[in-house]
Amino acid sequence: MNFNQIKLIISDIDGVWTDGTIYKGTDGMEFKRFTVLDGVGVAVARAAEIKIALISARFSPATEYRAKELEIEDVYNGGLNKIPAFEDLKNKYSLSNEEIAYIGDDLIDIPIMEQVGLPIAVPNAVPEVKAIAKHITSVPGGNGAFREAVFWIIEQQGRTKQVMEKVKEKVLNS
Repeated sequence: MNFNQIKLIISDIDGVWTDGTIYKGTDGMEFKRFTVLDGVGVAVARAAEIKIALISARFSPATEYRAKELEIEDVYNGGLNKIPAFEDLKNKYSLSNEEIAYIGDDLIDIPIMEQVGLPIAVPNAVPEVKAIAKHITSVPGGNGAFREAVFWIIEQQGRTKQVMEKVKEKVLNS
């Protein structure tokens, strides 16, 4: 595996960015708990010039709101079959499977995980997903798993110091 090939990280939401819990009010209002740690992961991925996309099988206004807040433009929210979104992203950015990492936790993620160069799972993933993964984060979904995966990829690329300098520079110049 050539980690330096990774140019795009695609992530599932429920079970990766969240712990999979969905809170519903009697009025139908939906709430999810996101951690700022994953927001930092987005900033670090950008500093590393790695694109980010989200693919969620379940439509959620909370997911759209969080993505907008983090200025993630590639959000596929509410498609049970994730392959069309995956193919769209590959075509949009002219990428091969080997240039893509995918972070998932459940059976619906397997068709993409079997294709990408770097399938990643969270520890709360089902056994079938863990069996496909080339890496399993140490923290579960909803607790900074996305951030950890981003840092791990950058570390494997040997670019941690360089990327952290870019992050520091951006913070100091803001």
